Amino acid sequence: MPDRRAKVVIIGAGFGGLEAARALRKADVDVTVIDRQNHHCFQPLLYQVATAALSPADVAWPIRHILRAQKNATVLMAEVGGVDAAQKRVRTNFGDIPYDFLIIATGAMHSYFGHDEWAPFAPGLKRIEDATRIRRSILIAFERAEIMSDAEEQKRLLTFVIVGGGATGVEMAGAIAEIARQTLAADFRRIDPRSAHIVLVEAGPRLLPAFPPAQSDYVRDTLMQHGVTVMTDTMVTKCDARGVDLNSGRLDAATIIWAAGVTASPAAQWLGVEADRAGRVKVAPDLTAPGHDDVFVIGDVAAVSDSSGKPVPGIAPAAKQMGQYVGRTIIARLVGRAAPKPFRYMHLGNLATIGRRAAVVELGRFRLRGFIGWLFWSVAHVYFLIGLRNRFIVAFSWLWSYLTFQRGARLITQPPGDTPG
Repeated sequence: MPDRRAKVVIIGAGFGGLEAARALRKADVDVTVIDRQNHHCFQPLLYQVATAALSPADVAWPIRHILRAQKNATVLMAEVGGVDAAQKRVRTNFGDIPYDFLIIATGAMHSYFGHDEWAPFAPGLKRIEDATRIRRSILIAFERAEIMSDAEEQKRLLTFVIVGGGATGVEMAGAIAEIARQTLAADFRRIDPRSAHIVLVEAGPRLLPAFPPAQSDYVRDTLMQHGVTVMTDTMVTKCDARGVDLNSGRLDAATIIWAAGVTASPAAQWLGVEADRAGRVKVAPDLTAPGHDDVFVIGDVAAVSDSSGKPVPGIAPAAKQMGQYVGRTIIARLVGRAAPKPFRYMHLGNLATIGRRAAVVELGRFRLRGFIGWLFWSVAHVYFLIGLRNRFIVAFSWLWSYLTFQRGARLITQPPGDTPG
């Protein structure tokens, strides 16, 4: 390494990227964090923004503020267009940025399994913008149903389809059911929001496949008790402005939410290396990209297996563990120590909420469900939020919603250039 401070460039300020930056806070390096957004988003709670329980500021924080005390870190808001691995430079819309070590933590995007034309009709939930768009769609559907005289169109407006039975789909379905049957129940005069039809569509045989079957069955039964129609072994064959086509027939709906799949960002293309079917880079045991020992790939964009050979899930704890590992590895290289052992993922468990007073928790052999599971889920999510202010606000918002059945972020805002329909 030259007689200058090594330059570490981190692309992406998600869970993995921020954890890597923090792991290098005491190292004799210059860290540059690049992200196209100026904020870090706590994605596990985005569905609560989409369902008006929380506002965007409750689940997102400026990246500069998070790293303000880390003197060796610089934050750049820029769009990355590629990587010149031969010249060791990151290409951005504001010029090239040189590096000695590169950490790619760019996450994943929505995957429509080769049908990107469905995207305008079935938004996914990855960013703040996605959450506010979905919130607007949900709330405006009730508003338009209130003024609609045609019964069939009113029924379509009050039909909500969630595609995908993983944690995001389950949480969205439960939250929308709560909005319809509790929050908005007394707010309208010409419609009964409780008549809303919420449909959760899953292509596989059961919901939450990462959980044990007994927990999946509990989730299905609880959702159905809340008025959600659960359709497993059901494929979506088309999405359009009027609804969805399923292998079992047509379902007219004004609001479709996509929670069925993701694909990695184009890191593999940037580096010219092999990727798996989801576009993730097939990394080495030390999380380096094939043929590039100075480039690390972590989080949702990395294809990693655990000690049993199973794929490491694309969840926040996994990304954070990878970020910590890469930080330690870079420090070891710089000071001439032996490199750490190959990355080993430690699974901390799975959590999912089904709405008010119900959640499932799986921590090895330790399992919870119902109200106790919901309490555990709530405490865990508040704990991992960034900053005392956000923890207090989120905890208070949840307590207020629990006691009053109200949701305080029910604002319908118009996107730039849009007009009310």
